[in-house]
Amino acid sequence: MPRLAPFLAVLVLTLLPLVPASAAEIAFAGLAPEARETLALIRLGGPYPYRQDGTVFGNRERLLPLKERGYYREYTVKTPGAKDRGARRMIAGGEPRAPREFYYTDDHYRSFKRIKE
Repeated sequence: MPRLAPFLAVLVLTLLPLVPASAAEIAFAGLAPEARETLALIRLGGPYPYRQDGTVFGNRERLLPLKERGYYREYTVKTPGAKDRGARRMIAGGEPRAPREFYYTDDHYRSFKRIKE
């Protein structure tokens, strides 16, 4: 059994990221103006400034609650001064036409904050 201890420790540390941590929260008023604009566009159903907006977010990082594929959609939050889409995104969960939960990341999916409206 002592020989298994290192293996089990590695296994636990490997699987640990598969357990979604509860996301931190951010109030709507605490969002950057560009994020508030993106949320308004999502609620209106577009039009979106980037062709990738509204595509399925796979949650490969498993930092959000686990749901079936297609539950989450991603949207770009404009980053002032960025020449590309930047690192900021908003993730909407639920029906694409009527999402019921929103998450914000400003570090390209390394962490998320649930938006409290």
